[in-house]
Amino acid sequence: MPDTLAQPVSHTLDVKHSRFIAHAAPIESASAAMEFLQAVAVADATHNCWAYRHGQDYRSSDDGEPAGTAGRPILAAIDGQGFDRVMVVVTRWFGGIKLGAGGLVRAYGGAAAECLRTAPRLPLVAMARLQLVAGFEDLGALHAALPAHAAEKRDEQFDANGVRLRVELPADQVDALKIRLRDATRDRIRIQDDLLDD
Repeated sequence: MPDTLAQPVSHTLDVKHSRFIAHAAPIESASAAMEFLQAVAVADATHNCWAYRHGQDYRSSDDGEPAGTAGRPILAAIDGQGFDRVMVVVTRWFGGIKLGAGGLVRAYGGAAAECLRTAPRLPLVAMARLQLVAGFEDLGALHAALPAHAAEKRDEQFDANGVRLRVELPADQVDALKIRLRDATRDRIRIQDDLLDD
């Protein structure tokens, strides 16, 4: 799994009197990426170029720079550094010397890559959801097993027979939790994938 950013970061780069400031932040959605753009874009700057990746959803903008010289190199920096759920905005103030297409690609991509290279990372963990159905006699074993496998309760409903519990946990803990519950309860707990969205 790729990483996301642990916190928003920035990096400044000067190239032939032009100043580039890269701002990067973790995002939870495409709309969050656009909110970050509005928060850090500088109205009187020459350009506010950007890119984001959120899983298979990605976009980029050259914001008036020649096509392909800003947004795509920023996106390539995100992918090249192994990030996901990240938005990067690179703001440029023109310094009077034209950089050419290659110079722009290097400046925008370089500012974004250096900003991300030095940033604190936060691993993205694949999560799984399960539904567990247990009788009252197995509640103790069930509640003891959940924290040991980093499972968090999302919903808990009691009825005359026991409990129906919806949990979320790291995907790599699912098999271990199933084995522990099987062994602790003589396989009395019913476990199935939880496909319901909240």
